[in-house]
Amino acid sequence: MSCCEMERRTFLGMTAGAVAGCGLHSAAASEATTGEPWAADLWDPGRPFAVRAKPLRIQPVLMYRVAERREQASWKSWGGVQSHEAASAEAGRIEAELKGLAARAGCAPSLFPIVKVTNAEEARQLQGRGHDAVILYAASGSGDLLRACLAVSDNTTIFVRHESGPVYYWYEALSTRYLQPRARTAARAATGQPPGLSVDDVVVDDPSELATRLRAQSAVLNLIGARIVALGGAWGKYAAEAPERAKQQFKLDIVDIGYEDIDGRLRGVRNDRRQVSQAENWAAALAALPGTRFETDRRFIVNAFLLYGVLRDLLREHDASIFTINRCMGTILPMAQTTACLTLSLLNDEGLVAFCESDFVIIPAGILLHWISGRPVFLHNSTFPHKAVVTCAHCTSPRRMDGSRYEPARILTHYESEYGAATKVDMPVGQEITFINPEYATGRWMGLRGTIEGNPFYEICRSQQDVRIHGDWKKLLDEVRDSHWVMAYGDHLEAIGHAARKTGVAWETV
Repeated sequence: MSCCEMERRTFLGMTAGAVAGCGLHSAAASEATTGEPWAADLWDPGRPFAVRAKPLRIQPVLMYRVAERREQASWKSWGGVQSHEAASAEAGRIEAELKGLAARAGCAPSLFPIVKVTNAEEARQLQGRGHDAVILYAASGSGDLLRACLAVSDNTTIFVRHESGPVYYWYEALSTRYLQPRARTAARAATGQPPGLSVDDVVVDDPSELATRLRAQSAVLNLIGARIVALGGAWGKYAAEAPERAKQQFKLDIVDIGYEDIDGRLRGVRNDRRQVSQAENWAAALAALPGTRFETDRRFIVNAFLLYGVLRDLLREHDASIFTINRCMGTILPMAQTTACLTLSLLNDEGLVAFCESDFVIIPAGILLHWISGRPVFLHNSTFPHKAVVTCAHCTSPRRMDGSRYEPARILTHYESEYGAATKVDMPVGQEITFINPEYATGRWMGLRGTIEGNPFYEICRSQQDVRIHGDWKKLLDEVRDSHWVMAYGDHLEAIGHAARKTGVAWETV
């Protein structure tokens, strides 16, 4: 039995008296105060959604050679950039394209000035300049020059032109002499080796494809070494080794926070009339959002905002934007006098990353999907696929799934406990979504797309979507493992695949 199953069964055995004893705050306690009150706009549903990400610092490099005419001899190669004048014109074209690319990539990259390189020494001088990624415009030049440019960064995307401007020599000459075949890259990933540069790192003409690569690289930059506050510690569903694997493969900095710390904070804010008043104001603002219906005791919602304020303080103190909570169906309830479900939804809706259950099988995939999509991510339970349909359900769904509007939602109790506050979010029928389904902690992920067909109300976790799977859905029959998945609006399979390869994850799609 997993610890999650144990927690569910233990929690469902809680006495009615223990639950009923969780009042909001006493009249005497309401006169107490603790520290500085939260700013009124700490939670602001009107504030634009904002992803907390480090910008990807990109160094564009234009590689070329100057061809010198020789009589009665072949003196130039293929390609339209073989002079300083042609290179200057091409550099101007690249700069104009990159300005538009930054907006299209959706990851707020930081672009360094383009550097023109004609020899290996100029390429070597680019090393250690503080960039995170290189876009190599391989217009012309020798194989030795190409190798020198590729050595500048392991995170290089090679761009060549066919029809989008002057044709590049390396549109013809790129080969597996310089880049690894895809099978070799996959084999290296399977043994934990750095993937190296491969034929998958080449883009021909297409700025949209280049933007997708940059979005993937930005997501990897933000995933590797990310700090995550784990209240109650870390675990992995059916994979006890998952937290350690996440530390090794993704260098995650997991800050383990004990419940003894949070207990005192929660008692303090419940006994602070200013904090309680602020939470009540936030609850009123939530109720005023279009499409919002309260169908649980209002005190649970006010307490969810008190928990929200405490968790925001905790994230600020640890300089983190990612949070997860363990034992969220038991330990936190008598402390917070509500469930964490609504609180996690609120955090996700403003651009932070917040997951229940502290499951480090799925959390790395969820973090990556958040930064690739630039939107909230819904961590949910999976179900057995049948007739191309799966049901996705959990009690912590974000509402701002498109990064802008709030989807209609009923605020109900958490399903298993019939206590607290949780979201039942109605997602648009016909909305395309992307899933990641990790194979426990093996380092292999499955990706798939689907379309939402309905928002039922079965006797399962509150937010529920029946989803029709695109592609060979029967492939999922061999992938059922009673696991957590993550979903985001939109089609992100290409970017996830590129990012997964960069992190040593074996990636497959339906």
